Amino acid sequence: MAILKLKEKYKKQVISGMKEKFGYKNVMAVPKIQKVVVNTGFGRIIGPKTKDEQRKFSEYIIQNVSQVTGQRPVLTSARKSISSFKLREGSVIGAKVTLRGKKMYDFLERLINIVLPRSRDFSGISLKSVDQSGNLNFGIKEHIAFPEISPEKSPIILGLEITVVTSAKSKKEGLELLKLLDFPFKKS
Repeated sequence: MAILKLKEKYKKQVISGMKEKFGYKNVMAVPKIQKVVVNTGFGRIIGPKTKDEQRKFSEYIIQNVSQVTGQRPVLTSARKSISSFKLREGSVIGAKVTLRGKKMYDFLERLINIVLPRSRDFSGISLKSVDQSGNLNFGIKEHIAFPEISPEKSPIILGLEITVVTSAKSKKEGLELLKLLDFPFKKS
């Protein structure tokens, strides 16, 4: 049996499976994935560095996150100063990317089929990672699990937070949608 692309799988198998389980009358009522947000924070690493080192590190982050997602990230800055964290208002502390459409499906295919099985000590995504609105939120400790990143050329390993936003109305619907799309959840 040939492996279906994620979008084709949604159209051919997931819609009919969701209609059967939840009794949707209309195809448009079936939940779908709306967007994927990939986020990384590096405020603790960048804090004690000089301006020039901070600029070079920000470029390194932009390059790595761009390779992973296929889209240039937006740098996020601190909203307020916190002295105990040595954080100043306006300093760059993270990067995020919002993926939609084809880039979103390409990213999810790589994530499900390559990255998660390749991650160290991965035993499945916890069912608790799905919130009451049916959205999935989990983290990856090492960005070098992505095949685009060469571990030899990555002196600093980044953690990534991935949020999969669905149009589901409940946790049950969102969980079923993600399971039908072959997200690797832990066996309960």
